[in-house]
Formats: sequence, structure tokens, C-alpha cells
Amino acid sequence: MHPQDLPFNITELPDIFTVFRTRVEASVNIRTIFHSPQRIASPELPPFWLPSLFDLGLHQASFDTRSVFQFRGGETEAWKRLQDYFFESKAVMHYKKTRNDLLGSNSSSKFSPWLAQGCLSPRCIWHALKQVEIELGSNESTYWLGFELLWRDYFYYLFDKYGTRFFNRYGIKSDKHVKHHIQDALYASWKSGNTMHDFINANMIELKLSGFMSNRGRQNVASYFCHDLGLDWRYGAAYFEELLIDYDVCCNWGNWAYVAGVGNDPRKNRYFDTTKQANQYDSLGNYRNQWL
Repeated sequence: MHPQDLPFNITELPDIFTVFRTRVEASVNIRTIFHSPQRIASPELPPFWLPSLFDLGLHQASFDTRSVFQFRGGETEAWKRLQDYFFESKAVMHYKKTRNDLLGSNSSSKFSPWLAQGCLSPRCIWHALKQVEIELGSNESTYWLGFELLWRDYFYYLFDKYGTRFFNRYGIKSDKHVKHHIQDALYASWKSGNTMHDFINANMIELKLSGFMSNRGRQNVASYFCHDLGLDWRYGAAYFEELLIDYDVCCNWGNWAYVAGVGNDPRKNRYFDTTKQANQYDSLGNYRNQWL
């Protein structure tokens, strides 16, 4: 959503997502996307040279074959993924049911790395989704993917409203008192996937080796970090910032603050019982066997 199209000023942005969603869904139309230019005038300064990874002192990242999806950068690959997920496999029609699966390339859209790098815009995804609903029909799954795009916008607008407060110890909850210590040994065990909980370990190892983790996994490891280990949530958010291939400032820090209880969550304690979650979402242990 373009900020000028919101039915309120940023200063009046609701602090509860449901209130925000209800208001914008009733009144906001998403603007059309810009047409691609016929050509782009590149600098013609001789010699025109682009550095390689080697020139920049970097190396090609290795690919772990256990990764849930083999991400490839660039707009071409982004559009291939959108075309496949929406129109070829039609996996979007089952998104609501499968989005919490920990394995499988089509369990969720996997658009986030391309969104984070600017290879896809949220607006082009939205309009492609509307085309899906015209061609294949709308259902709870197509609505829910649009719902997640609204969440993404909402985090951006929250950061516009509160600015750097989201990086403070108590986030946007000035009256909130949370544990904010850090213990090197506990922090190291969490990062390396060497905690007392195998479900947490599997997710952390996937992150370390692939740069990616499911949304379900992210909520669990963040809750474990904040509430079971009692560590300063900002260290967890910073570690995600370091590793995630789909790192996005507002989504990452907004979600961590949300789980830590210092963001915009109206509930007092967003706690995940990791044993219960593992039994529900990895009942046969396939995901844990994959990464452990």
C-alpha cells in the first residue's frame, strides 16, 4: 500500500494489526505496478567493468542439498518462482494448509529472499495473486497470502511511526520490563544448535547452513531464546540479521520484538511450547532427522 493511500496518518497507525487490517481492507486499493522500460541507458564509460565475487574478496556460497529450496538470485529467477508457485504448480491454492510445513519447496511461497533484495515488489505479487483469483478462483489460501503481505506492510509502517525505538531494550513498550541479560555460553549453544531441545537445534542448524528457516521455525527459536533462555532479544535479532538471506530490517526486528513482548503484540506473553510445537509440526521427526 502506498502510504498516501492509508485511511489515516502514520501517527494514528493502530498498534494492533487486526485493527489496521480491518480498516485498510475496507478502503485501500493497491496501485498498479509500473511498466518495465523498453531499454535502460547504461554508462558507456570505457572500459565498462563489473567486479566479480573474487574481485570483491568473496567466494561463491556452497549449497547444502538438504535446503528446503535452492534459491538463486536475480529478477529472472524471482519471476520464474512466482510463475511456478502461482500458475504452474498452483501451490498457492493450498498455502493456508501447508504454510507451516517445515519441509517441501512448495509448502510456502519462498518469495521472501527476492522481496528482501528488491527482485520482486510486494505490489507485483499482490496483482499476480489477484490474477490467480480470476483464473483459478479465490479461497482461504489466496486470501491468507495477501494477508501476509499486509503484515509486511504493517511492520514497515510501524517502523515509520516508532523509528529507532524498535531497537531499544524495551522496544515500543516503555512500561514493559523484560529480561535483557546475555550469557555467552547460552548464546553460543543457541547459535550453534546445541541446546537441550532437538527441535530448536534442527532449525538453528538449517539457518546456519542454508541462510533460511521457516516462519514456524523462526517463531519457535525466537520464543525459546527470549522466554526459555531468558536472553536479550536484540542479540537474537542481530544473529538473524547476520545470516538470513531474506533479511529485512522491519520484518526481522518487528517480529523479534513481537515475540519478545516489546512490540505490537496485544498479548502479554507470546510463548511457544517447543515440545508441543515439535509434536504438532514434526510428529514423525522427519525435519529433525534432516538437519540433525
